[in-house]
Amino acid sequence: MDRTMTAPLAAAAGRPALGAGPLAFALLLALAGLGYLLFPDNLALLTRLIAIAFLVLSLDLVTGYCGVATLGHAALYGAGAYAAGIASARYGIEDPLAMTGIGLVGGALAGLVCGVVILRAHGLPQLVLSIALVYLFHEFANKASGWTGGSDGLSGVTTGPLFGRFEFDLYGHTAYLYAVGLLLLTLIVLRLLVRSPFGMLCRGIKEDPVRIQAMGASPKAALLKMYVISGAVAGIGGALNAISTQVVALDSLSFTQSAEALVMLVLGGTGSLFGALVGTVVFTLFEDFVSAANPFHWLTVVGLLLIATVLFAPKGLYGTAADWIARRRARP
Repeated sequence: MDRTMTAPLAAAAGRPALGAGPLAFALLLALAGLGYLLFPDNLALLTRLIAIAFLVLSLDLVTGYCGVATLGHAALYGAGAYAAGIASARYGIEDPLAMTGIGLVGGALAGLVCGVVILRAHGLPQLVLSIALVYLFHEFANKASGWTGGSDGLSGVTTGPLFGRFEFDLYGHTAYLYAVGLLLLTLIVLRLLVRSPFGMLCRGIKEDPVRIQAMGASPKAALLKMYVISGAVAGIGGALNAISTQVVALDSLSFTQSAEALVMLVLGGTGSLFGALVGTVVFTLFEDFVSAANPFHWLTVVGLLLIATVLFAPKGLYGTAADWIARRRARP
Protein backbone atom coordinates (compact mmCIF):
# COMPACT_ATOMS: atom_id res chain seq x y z
CA MET A 1 0.00 0.00 0.00
CA ASP A 2 1.31 3.44 -0.97
CA ARG A 3 2.41 5.68 1.88
CA THR A 4 0.55 8.61 0.37
CA MET A 5 -2.66 6.62 0.54
CA THR A 6 -2.22 5.83 4.23
CA ALA A 7 -1.36 9.42 5.13
CA PRO A 8 -4.90 10.35 6.23
CA LEU A 9 -5.07 7.38 8.59
CA ALA A 10 -1.63 8.04 10.00
CA ALA A 11 -2.39 11.69 10.56
CA ALA A 12 -5.61 10.86 12.35
CA ALA A 13 -3.96 8.26 14.54
CA GLY A 14 -1.05 10.47 15.48
CA ARG A 15 -2.98 13.31 17.00
CA PRO A 16 -2.36 13.91 20.68
CA ALA A 17 -5.28 13.28 22.99
CA LEU A 18 -5.52 14.88 26.39
CA GLY A 19 -6.73 12.65 29.18
CA ALA A 20 -7.85 9.80 26.97
CA GLY A 21 -6.67 7.13 29.40
CA PRO A 22 -8.06 5.65 32.61
CA LEU A 23 -7.13 8.82 34.49
CA ALA A 24 -9.74 10.77 32.52
CA PHE A 25 -12.45 8.24 33.37
CA ALA A 26 -11.44 8.40 37.04
CA LEU A 27 -11.62 12.20 36.89
CA LEU A 28 -15.03 12.02 35.26
CA LEU A 29 -16.28 9.66 37.96
CA ALA A 30 -14.88 11.97 40.66
CA LEU A 31 -16.64 14.97 39.10
CA ALA A 32 -19.89 13.03 38.94
CA GLY A 33 -19.56 12.21 42.65
CA LEU A 34 -18.70 15.82 43.42
CA GLY A 35 -21.80 16.98 41.55
CA TYR A 36 -23.91 14.54 43.57
CA LEU A 37 -22.54 16.01 46.81
CA LEU A 38 -22.56 19.70 45.84
CA PHE A 39 -25.93 19.82 44.09
CA PRO A 40 -28.18 17.34 45.94
CA ASP A 41 -31.22 19.53 45.27
CA ASN A 42 -30.46 20.09 41.58
CA LEU A 43 -29.79 16.57 40.34
CA ALA A 44 -32.49 16.98 37.69
CA LEU A 45 -30.31 19.58 35.95
CA LEU A 46 -27.27 17.30 36.08
CA THR A 47 -29.30 14.38 34.70
CA ARG A 48 -30.57 16.57 31.86
CA LEU A 49 -26.97 17.65 31.24
CA ILE A 50 -25.91 14.03 30.84
CA ALA A 51 -28.83 13.33 28.49
CA ILE A 52 -27.76 16.26 26.30
CA ALA A 53 -24.17 15.00 26.50
CA PHE A 54 -25.28 11.85 24.68
CA LEU A 55 -26.65 14.04 21.88
CA VAL A 56 -23.41 16.03 21.63
CA LEU A 57 -21.32 12.84 21.69
CA SER A 58 -23.41 11.40 18.88
CA LEU A 59 -22.99 14.61 16.89
CA ASP A 60 -19.22 14.45 17.42
CA LEU A 61 -19.14 10.96 15.90
CA VAL A 62 -20.49 12.15 12.55
CA THR A 63 -19.21 15.74 12.50
CA GLY A 64 -15.97 15.65 14.48
CA TYR A 65 -14.74 12.24 13.33
CA CYS A 66 -16.38 11.93 9.89
CA GLY A 67 -16.78 15.54 8.77
CA VAL A 68 -20.50 15.25 7.99
CA ALA A 69 -22.25 18.63 8.17
CA THR A 70 -25.56 18.39 10.02
CA LEU A 71 -27.92 20.67 11.90
CA GLY A 72 -30.64 18.09 12.35
CA HIS A 73 -29.22 15.69 14.89
CA ALA A 74 -32.05 16.34 17.33
CA ALA A 75 -34.17 14.12 15.08
CA LEU A 76 -32.18 11.12 16.36
CA TYR A 77 -32.37 12.28 19.96
CA GLY A 78 -36.10 12.92 19.76
CA ALA A 79 -36.72 9.58 18.04
CA GLY A 80 -35.12 7.78 20.97
CA ALA A 81 -37.11 9.83 23.47
CA TYR A 82 -40.43 9.17 21.75
CA ALA A 83 -39.65 5.48 21.23
CA ALA A 84 -38.99 5.00 24.95
CA GLY A 85 -41.91 7.24 25.95
CA ILE A 86 -44.44 5.52 23.67
CA ALA A 87 -43.26 2.10 24.85
CA SER A 88 -44.03 3.14 28.43
CA ALA A 89 -47.16 5.26 27.94
CA ARG A 90 -48.88 3.10 25.30
CA TYR A 91 -47.57 -0.40 26.00
CA GLY A 92 -46.90 -0.35 29.73
CA ILE A 93 -43.15 -1.03 29.53
CA GLU A 94 -41.70 0.46 32.73
CA ASP A 95 -38.32 -1.20 33.11
CA PRO A 96 -35.68 1.55 32.63
CA LEU A 97 -33.21 -0.83 30.98
CA ALA A 98 -35.84 -1.95 28.46
CA MET A 99 -36.83 1.67 27.80
CA THR A 100 -33.19 2.57 27.24
CA GLY A 101 -32.81 -0.31 24.79
CA ILE A 102 -35.94 0.76 22.91
CA GLY A 103 -34.65 4.32 22.75
CA LEU A 104 -31.34 3.02 21.40
CA VAL A 105 -33.12 1.09 18.62
CA GLY A 106 -35.37 4.07 17.83
CA GLY A 107 -32.38 6.39 17.54
CA ALA A 108 -30.47 3.90 15.40
CA LEU A 109 -33.40 3.54 12.97
CA ALA A 110 -33.73 7.32 12.76
CA GLY A 111 -29.97 7.48 12.15
CA LEU A 112 -30.32 4.99 9.30
CA VAL A 113 -33.11 7.02 7.67
CA CYS A 114 -31.30 10.34 8.11
CA GLY A 115 -27.98 8.89 6.99
CA VAL A 116 -29.41 7.49 3.76
CA VAL A 117 -30.82 10.93 2.88
CA ILE A 118 -28.05 13.22 4.15
CA LEU A 119 -25.12 11.24 2.75
CA ARG A 120 -26.46 11.63 -0.79
CA ALA A 121 -25.15 15.20 -0.74
CA HIS A 122 -22.04 17.08 0.37
CA GLY A 123 -21.32 20.43 1.97
CA LEU A 124 -24.10 23.02 2.01
CA PRO A 125 -26.78 20.76 0.42
CA GLN A 126 -26.00 18.22 3.16
CA LEU A 127 -26.65 20.89 5.78
CA VAL A 128 -29.95 21.86 4.15
CA LEU A 129 -31.08 18.23 4.03
CA SER A 130 -30.36 17.79 7.74
CA ILE A 131 -32.43 20.88 8.60
CA ALA A 132 -35.29 19.65 6.41
CA LEU A 133 -35.23 16.25 8.12
CA VAL A 134 -35.43 17.62 11.66
CA TYR A 135 -38.40 19.77 10.64
CA LEU A 136 -40.08 16.75 9.04
CA PHE A 137 -39.55 14.67 12.19
CA HIS A 138 -40.89 17.55 14.29
CA GLU A 139 -43.99 17.97 12.14
CA PHE A 140 -44.65 14.23 12.03
CA ALA A 141 -44.53 14.05 15.84
CA ASN A 142 -46.83 17.07 16.03
CA LYS A 143 -49.41 15.58 13.66
CA ALA A 144 -49.32 12.07 15.16
CA SER A 145 -50.87 13.38 18.36
CA GLY A 146 -52.63 10.10 19.06
CA TRP A 147 -49.23 8.52 19.70
CA THR A 148 -47.01 11.44 20.66
CA GLY A 149 -49.38 13.84 22.39
CA GLY A 150 -48.71 16.47 19.72
CA SER A 151 -47.92 19.97 20.94
CA ASP A 152 -48.99 19.04 24.48
CA GLY A 153 -46.22 16.47 24.74
CA LEU A 154 -46.32 12.79 25.59
CA SER A 155 -47.40 12.27 29.19
CA GLY A 156 -48.17 9.15 31.15
CA VAL A 157 -44.58 7.87 30.98
CA THR A 158 -43.88 5.78 34.07
CA THR A 159 -40.61 4.26 35.17
CA GLY A 160 -40.31 1.21 37.38
CA PRO A 161 -37.50 0.57 39.87
CA LEU A 162 -34.03 -0.03 38.48
CA PHE A 163 -33.08 -3.73 38.76
CA GLY A 164 -36.38 -4.14 40.59
CA ARG A 165 -34.99 -2.45 43.72
CA PHE A 166 -34.06 1.20 43.23
CA GLU A 167 -37.05 3.49 42.82
CA PHE A 168 -36.82 6.66 40.72
CA ASP A 169 -37.49 9.07 43.56
CA LEU A 170 -38.71 12.65 43.40
CA TYR A 171 -35.24 14.06 44.15
CA GLY A 172 -33.66 12.31 41.16
CA HIS A 173 -30.99 10.31 42.99
CA THR A 174 -31.56 7.05 41.11
CA ALA A 175 -31.99 8.81 37.77
CA TYR A 176 -28.68 10.66 38.20
CA LEU A 177 -26.71 7.59 39.22
CA TYR A 178 -28.25 5.63 36.35
CA ALA A 179 -27.30 8.43 33.94
CA VAL A 180 -23.70 8.48 35.19
CA GLY A 181 -23.41 4.71 34.79
CA LEU A 182 -24.80 4.87 31.24
CA LEU A 183 -22.42 7.69 30.34
CA LEU A 184 -19.33 5.88 31.61
CA LEU A 185 -20.27 2.66 29.82
CA THR A 186 -20.98 4.53 26.58
CA LEU A 187 -17.72 6.45 26.77
CA ILE A 188 -15.74 3.23 27.16
CA VAL A 189 -17.46 1.69 24.13
CA LEU A 190 -17.04 4.85 22.02
CA ARG A 191 -13.38 5.19 22.99
CA LEU A 192 -12.77 1.65 21.74
CA LEU A 193 -14.76 2.46 18.59
CA VAL A 194 -12.90 5.63 17.59
CA ARG A 195 -9.53 3.95 18.24
CA SER A 196 -10.47 0.84 16.24
CA PRO A 197 -9.60 0.35 12.54
CA PHE A 198 -13.16 1.43 11.72
CA GLY A 199 -12.69 4.65 13.70
CA MET A 200 -9.39 5.32 11.94
CA LEU A 201 -11.12 4.70 8.62
CA CYS A 202 -13.76 7.31 9.43
CA ARG A 203 -11.06 9.83 10.37
CA GLY A 204 -9.30 9.09 7.12
CA ILE A 205 -12.53 9.71 5.20
CA LYS A 206 -12.79 13.11 6.85
CA GLU A 207 -9.20 13.94 5.83
CA ASP A 208 -9.31 12.65 2.25
CA PRO A 209 -12.21 10.46 1.04
CA VAL A 210 -10.71 10.11 -2.44
CA ARG A 211 -7.60 8.38 -1.11
CA ILE A 212 -9.66 6.15 1.14
CA GLN A 213 -11.74 5.09 -1.86
CA ALA A 214 -8.56 4.42 -3.81
CA MET A 215 -7.50 2.06 -1.00
CA GLY A 216 -10.58 -0.06 -1.75
CA ALA A 217 -12.84 1.08 1.11
CA SER A 218 -16.34 2.51 0.67
CA PRO A 219 -16.58 5.94 2.33
CA LYS A 220 -20.37 6.08 2.01
CA ALA A 221 -20.90 2.67 3.64
CA ALA A 222 -18.57 3.55 6.52
CA LEU A 223 -20.28 6.90 7.07
CA LEU A 224 -23.70 5.26 7.07
CA LYS A 225 -22.55 2.76 9.70
CA MET A 226 -21.24 5.61 11.84
CA TYR A 227 -24.52 7.48 11.38
CA VAL A 228 -26.45 4.48 12.71
CA ILE A 229 -24.08 4.20 15.70
CA SER A 230 -24.46 7.93 16.27
CA GLY A 231 -28.25 7.53 16.21
CA ALA A 232 -28.03 4.76 18.81
CA VAL A 233 -26.00 7.02 21.13
CA ALA A 234 -28.43 9.92 20.65
CA GLY A 235 -31.34 7.54 21.24
CA ILE A 236 -29.88 6.54 24.61
CA GLY A 237 -29.81 10.21 25.57
CA GLY A 238 -33.40 10.70 24.45
CA ALA A 239 -34.55 7.63 26.37
CA LEU A 240 -32.69 8.86 29.46
CA ASN A 241 -34.48 12.18 29.21
CA ALA A 242 -37.86 10.42 28.95
CA ILE A 243 -37.03 8.17 31.91
CA SER A 244 -35.88 11.00 34.16
CA THR A 245 -38.58 13.59 33.32
CA GLN A 246 -41.41 11.11 32.55
CA VAL A 247 -42.60 13.33 29.71
CA VAL A 248 -41.49 13.82 26.11
CA ALA A 249 -41.98 17.26 24.55
CA LEU A 250 -41.72 18.41 20.94
CA ASP A 251 -38.67 20.44 21.97
CA SER A 252 -36.62 17.24 21.83
CA LEU A 253 -37.11 17.30 18.04
CA SER A 254 -36.53 21.03 17.56
CA PHE A 255 -34.01 22.72 15.32
CA THR A 256 -32.93 24.78 18.34
CA GLN A 257 -31.88 21.60 20.12
CA SER A 258 -29.72 20.63 17.13
CA ALA A 259 -28.14 24.08 16.90
CA GLU A 260 -27.34 24.17 20.61
CA ALA A 261 -25.74 20.72 20.39
CA LEU A 262 -23.48 21.97 17.60
CA VAL A 263 -22.58 25.04 19.66
CA MET A 264 -21.65 22.81 22.62
CA LEU A 265 -19.49 20.64 20.36
CA VAL A 266 -17.63 23.63 18.91
CA LEU A 267 -17.24 25.10 22.39
CA GLY A 268 -15.56 21.96 23.73
CA GLY A 269 -13.73 20.90 20.58
CA THR A 270 -14.59 18.55 17.72
CA GLY A 271 -13.04 15.15 17.13
CA SER A 272 -12.69 14.35 20.83
CA LEU A 273 -15.15 12.55 23.07
CA PHE A 274 -14.02 14.45 26.15
CA GLY A 275 -14.20 17.73 24.22
CA ALA A 276 -17.89 17.05 23.60
CA LEU A 277 -18.39 16.51 27.33
CA VAL A 278 -16.50 19.66 28.26
CA GLY A 279 -18.57 21.75 25.85
CA THR A 280 -21.83 20.30 27.17
CA VAL A 281 -20.95 20.92 30.81
CA VAL A 282 -19.66 24.47 30.27
CA PHE A 283 -22.54 25.59 28.06
CA THR A 284 -25.33 24.00 30.14
CA LEU A 285 -24.08 25.18 33.53
CA PHE A 286 -23.13 28.61 32.19
CA GLU A 287 -26.57 28.97 30.61
CA ASP A 288 -28.31 27.90 33.82
CA PHE A 289 -26.34 30.16 36.16
CA VAL A 290 -26.32 33.23 33.91
CA SER A 291 -30.04 32.97 33.08
CA ALA A 292 -30.82 32.73 36.81
CA ALA A 293 -28.65 35.78 37.58
CA ASN A 294 -29.89 37.89 34.66
CA PRO A 295 -33.03 36.49 33.00
CA PHE A 296 -33.28 39.38 30.52
CA HIS A 297 -29.76 39.63 29.10
CA TRP A 298 -28.28 36.18 29.66
CA LEU A 299 -28.18 35.45 25.91
CA THR A 300 -25.80 38.39 25.48
CA VAL A 301 -23.38 36.92 28.00
CA VAL A 302 -23.60 33.47 26.41
CA GLY A 303 -22.97 35.04 23.00
CA LEU A 304 -19.88 36.82 24.29
CA LEU A 305 -18.56 33.53 25.69
CA LEU A 306 -18.98 31.83 22.32
CA ILE A 307 -17.33 34.70 20.44
CA ALA A 308 -14.37 34.67 22.84
CA THR A 309 -14.01 30.91 22.46
CA VAL A 310 -14.03 31.01 18.65
CA LEU A 311 -11.55 33.92 18.53
CA PHE A 312 -9.09 32.82 21.21
CA ALA A 313 -9.62 29.04 21.34
CA PRO A 314 -10.56 28.04 17.77
CA LYS A 315 -10.06 24.34 18.55
CA GLY A 316 -12.46 24.56 21.48
CA LEU A 317 -11.72 24.63 25.19
CA TYR A 318 -10.60 21.01 25.35
CA GLY A 319 -8.76 21.03 22.01
CA THR A 320 -6.84 24.19 22.86
CA ALA A 321 -5.90 22.83 26.29
CA ALA A 322 -4.73 19.57 24.67
CA ASP A 323 -2.50 21.44 22.21
CA TRP A 324 -1.04 23.62 24.98
CA ILE A 325 -0.20 20.60 27.15
CA ALA A 326 1.29 18.78 24.15
CA ARG A 327 3.56 21.75 23.40
CA ARG A 328 4.61 21.94 27.03
CA ARG A 329 5.52 18.24 27.03
CA ALA A 330 7.49 18.63 23.80
CA ARG A 331 9.73 21.34 25.24
CA PRO A 332 13.21 20.10 26.29
